[in-house]
Amino acid sequence: MKITKVEPILIAVPYEHGGPKPMRPFGPWTHMETLFVRVDTDAGITGWGEGFGFAASELTREAVTRVVAPLCVGRDFSDVPSFMADLQRKLHAMGRHGPVSFALAGIDIALWDILGKAKGAPIHRLLGGAGRDRIPTYASLLRYGKPDLVAKYTEAAIGRGYTSIKLHEHLVETVAPGRQAAGPNIAIMVDTNCAWAADEALAMARKLKAYDLAWLEEPVDPVDDYDTMARIRREVGVPVAAGENIGHPGEARYAMEHGALDVFQPSITKIGGIVAIDQAIAVAKQHGVRVMPHSPYFGPGLIATLHVIAARLPDSMCERFYCELEATPLGDAIACRDGHMSVPHGPGLGVTVDERVIARYRVA
Repeated sequence: MKITKVEPILIAVPYEHGGPKPMRPFGPWTHMETLFVRVDTDAGITGWGEGFGFAASELTREAVTRVVAPLCVGRDFSDVPSFMADLQRKLHAMGRHGPVSFALAGIDIALWDILGKAKGAPIHRLLGGAGRDRIPTYASLLRYGKPDLVAKYTEAAIGRGYTSIKLHEHLVETVAPGRQAAGPNIAIMVDTNCAWAADEALAMARKLKAYDLAWLEEPVDPVDDYDTMARIRREVGVPVAAGENIGHPGEARYAMEHGALDVFQPSITKIGGIVAIDQAIAVAKQHGVRVMPHSPYFGPGLIATLHVIAARLPDSMCERFYCELEATPLGDAIACRDGHMSVPHGPGLGVTVDERVIARYRVA
């Protein structure tokens, strides 16, 4: 079976999360961007993947079009790991992180989708089989920056069945009401998205320790300051999570050997897809580090993450952005009910992509 066409498709869908839209360097974050990667074959089977989007969407789209697609079209890919290893070798001069890796992730996920469809098997079966039909899921709240809104939407998420809540807050004043609203029996995590320099990160970790965090995520800038992460673990005793910006299994090994991580969070749409995340998970298991994949997506990357968790991570949760989309090409496949997401059992990703929704929200 040969690849006949590779097409990146960027969509941007309006969303609501109950508060003011978070700010990004170039303005308010008003839409959820998803970069779909469609791969067609001479067997008439189409696969769908996802490359990391959000602020990187247009760069990743260009990487697919200009760099990765020309290396794919016309080639057989019956052995996906070997095919992806060959692409990695050909593109090594472009680094092991960033838009090219994000583009490779989109190809990888689409190829697994095609392979599963050809074999009549879900991806999790290709990986060894699902240990669970439903994956416990935590509500990943967007940043509100206002104590009353943090409390309100923490309570709302708990009311919808979530038993673990992640806040994207930078201040004690906005973390505290989340813990108060949750009470002692709900897990609270805090993701700062690298908000603090080293000394401030240590000081803030000490202040936040009183709130019994399940983990403090990406607490320091730069993102690869593993020395400071190790100090937070060692000197403060707050669990540290990171990994969405780790670009390959070798970097993951370095972070773990440095003593930086309690929780490793590889991102399937950043690290290079299913093959690469599987290798990174193996590294974490060798080092006894818990894995909680990063997955605040609404496309095939989220679904692929469910398959990987089901097959490889019996104790992991899935991350689900706590917001409502105006529409979704994946329908109920991205729904979370009673704090759980369902593992698809159809061939490949096991989802149907509504191309009418894609056409409606497509970004030229």
